[in-house]
Amino acid sequence: MCGIAGIVLHKPGSLNWAANALQGLYHRGPDDHGWLTLDQATDKGKDWSDASGSVLLVHRRLSILDLSALGWQPMSSPDQRYHLVFNGEIYNYLELRQELQALGHCFRSHSDTEVLLAAWAQWGVQCLTRLVGMFAFAVLDRQNQHLYLARDYFGIKPLYYAQFDEGIAFASEIPVLLELPGVGRQVNPNRLYRYLRFGLTDDGSETLFAQVQQLPPAHYLELQLGSPQLSSPQRFWQPKPEPIFEGSFEEAAENVRAQFLENVRLHLRSDVPVGAALSGGIDSSAIVMAMRHLEPGLELHTFTYVADHGVSEESWAELVGKAARVKAHKVKPSAGELVADLDHLVQVQGEPFGSTSIYAQYRVFRLAQEAGIKVMLDGQGADEILAGYAVYGGARLASLLRQGRWSEALAFLRASRLEPALKDTYKSAIGFLLPPSLEPLARRLIGQELAPGWLNVDWFQEKGVALASPRALHGREVLREELLQSLTETSLPKLLRYEDRNSMAHSIESRVPFLTPRLVELILSLPESYILSPSGQTKAVFRRAMQGLVPQAILERKDKVGFATPEQHWLEQLAPWVEQQLKSETLYRIRALKPELLRQELAAVMARRKPFDARVWRWVNLIAWARTFDVRFD
Repeated sequence: MCGIAGIVLHKPGSLNWAANALQGLYHRGPDDHGWLTLDQATDKGKDWSDASGSVLLVHRRLSILDLSALGWQPMSSPDQRYHLVFNGEIYNYLELRQELQALGHCFRSHSDTEVLLAAWAQWGVQCLTRLVGMFAFAVLDRQNQHLYLARDYFGIKPLYYAQFDEGIAFASEIPVLLELPGVGRQVNPNRLYRYLRFGLTDDGSETLFAQVQQLPPAHYLELQLGSPQLSSPQRFWQPKPEPIFEGSFEEAAENVRAQFLENVRLHLRSDVPVGAALSGGIDSSAIVMAMRHLEPGLELHTFTYVADHGVSEESWAELVGKAARVKAHKVKPSAGELVADLDHLVQVQGEPFGSTSIYAQYRVFRLAQEAGIKVMLDGQGADEILAGYAVYGGARLASLLRQGRWSEALAFLRASRLEPALKDTYKSAIGFLLPPSLEPLARRLIGQELAPGWLNVDWFQEKGVALASPRALHGREVLREELLQSLTETSLPKLLRYEDRNSMAHSIESRVPFLTPRLVELILSLPESYILSPSGQTKAVFRRAMQGLVPQAILERKDKVGFATPEQHWLEQLAPWVEQQLKSETLYRIRALKPELLRQELAAVMARRKPFDARVWRWVNLIAWARTFDVRFD
């Protein structure tokens, strides 16, 4: 796990941005660092000294596999044709290494980086679909005079780029790109609307900064040296949500169990200690119990967030910890600690984020760092492939109605009312079935307008922003299609960004074993009733798959909490501080908002005349982000 950056210039020039990149990415790789430049020939080094050229590659190393100097980057092929900077892990590197050796490749190190480099030399871009892992990397091909950028299937690892007068630059994090002269800090109005109204970020190629883009998941980008122009990213993989599995529920559960255990086995490959985030929910509990099942002698550390008010999963985490014989670590952050850490959290994330639950995750990774753990396994992605959120109940009901299965729909509606995890199923279903032309009216009737009064609609309209819902039109398989949208647009992309930044801020590699193409394609191929059962049980096939491995009490849980902070309670505790933020000078620079109406809305929420939701946090977070990065709104 590492940090990468680089530049491709139109013509040879100064590359002294390298010093900023090496410093700005330090937290992503404090163990080692290196750089490579290309002019007429390549040059490499560690400590940066003034240099010029047409291409720059920069790397910061967090040593996980092969801790020796043989894993140093930028890494070059034996014939010096290819040069690689790589962030991530290739979990099937041992199998690929064996295959490549049979094809005549020789290896000096035991690193996955060298295997990736050889795979590219052997298969080019076709190697991407052979990889099991998380990755963002750049490959310089001196012979063909091209630079390739690639990002993993789900976007677990980040890769941003920006075009400026002298060329194109890329980096693992946005703040590093903002240090380049010519890369502006102007806000992206379309993304700003999606964030403020719906809490959405990170999907597609755009970011909250108008001039900074990200390479979408499962894409690669090709740049021609000498005249680099931004071309369209090319997709190399796409999940296919097709109901093609024809076996029984029991057969499906057996397949899911086998693939999940294989995923965890691969994700345990490490030359440093491995721990796990443990909330006490089904997903994290399954990972911890699988780790113990596969590695009976493993010294297993778990890290748990404990809420300081309201619902806590501490007892569930303790149950799993006892069953898995772990060394348990807990953290219980407070509202005051959130305020103290907010500036660093905003700096770390680079873009605004959706709720204070991100802070709970941030503190869990800090706790792991303090315990000396460098690799963590986490359950991210399970909710998006196994229908873990309440909204999926409405999607399943909408599927049954679209297919004319009226009796099954009625039975499901009755059953779902008894499931705490499936709130307001019928209301959610209406949202999926409603024609787009009626959505604005329906939202007004329930107080969820597309343009609430505190938004400066005139500003957005001047910028050409369409004030519309991000919800996509669905066909007959509403649940399956909603899961796919959650994977690619509305949910998972932002959660993976939070995970990456929070873990790497503490120099920890976070691994997500639910997110491999084989497991995702397997689950998306199942009948919807296997995922969300007729009785309203979420994650039905996975619960069955984990029988005998995960404590039965966990598998029978009906509530869903996760790393949920007591946001409303914290807001009430911090009321004077929040009010101060809504009177700050920065707020008046954000012309997308109406300060007076924001304060009125806050007063109504505090007095409980209006319901609480994450919109208040988004205001505060946007102000902190705009102040931290001097964002422009003119």
